[in-house]
Amino acid sequence: MSAEPDAPFAYDGLDRVIHEKARLGILTSLVSRPDGLAFNDLLRLCGLTQGNLSRHLAVLQEAGLVDIHKGYIGNRPLTEIRLTPAGRQRFLDYLSVLERVVRDASARAEQAAPGKPQVV
Repeated sequence: MSAEPDAPFAYDGLDRVIHEKARLGILTSLVSRPDGLAFNDLLRLCGLTQGNLSRHLAVLQEAGLVDIHKGYIGNRPLTEIRLTPAGRQRFLDYLSVLERVVRDASARAEQAAPGKPQVV
């Protein structure tokens, strides 16, 4: 949240790299899998095309949030994606801010219920 008392809803911790819908889905898929996921599993879980997933992974990798390892199982290529330790922490920090957004919005919606006085 913003350090400014006049801007309680600035939510400076909402990270633009993470906040994009596809990247949010990718990170959510990876956060509970310390061993990572194969590219094709992420493709299925996030409902993205190969090109879209590749582009979003490149953004996440450039930001230091994920590691991408390309290798083989037998003769078949395999791309595995894992959260970096810093990426995991940054995502958890982001989730904390997002939880605060939900709490604030719920409290404001409750205050705005019919018959209740408005607080500015």
